[in-house]
Amino acid sequence: MPEPEEVRAPRPWVQIAAFCQNAIIEANTGALSVIKITDSVGVAGMAPEMQPQPIQLTMAIILKSDQMVGQYHVRIRVTSPQGTQTLGQEILFVFEGGPRGVQTILPVGMIATEPGLYWFDIMIENDVITRVPLTVLYQRIQMPPGGFPSFGVPGQ
Repeated sequence: MPEPEEVRAPRPWVQIAAFCQNAIIEANTGALSVIKITDSVGVAGMAPEMQPQPIQLTMAIILKSDQMVGQYHVRIRVTSPQGTQTLGQEILFVFEGGPRGVQTILPVGMIATEPGLYWFDIMIENDVITRVPLTVLYQRIQMPPGGFPSFGVPGQ
């Protein structure tokens, strides 16, 4: 006997979900400009292993309603390279149906505890609608002999 089809609530279409250097919503038109999209960030330190590092990013999101109408809770869940998950704060979005949508610019602050690939799941009512990757790269800074960096002073 065939399995009954699962009935799912409508979900929006993802137009943009990305980390960027900056995003601007124009006051007159509501147009969104996304500047310097990235999927990696570098951190430096002197320790052999990366120490916890604060990282501040901007995420731009545009979702198109299609059949979604009403108020829905949106949340971001971060998964670290080792699988530790952290839930962000819920945000209420209002979907009006059809080609209309919602857009937001979210400041994303996190403490990166290890280098590697972090996944940011964008969730509506606990359903993941898309994932955004962010790779944290660690570069160890080497000190020259004597413990002080040299800056090439003329005459020496």
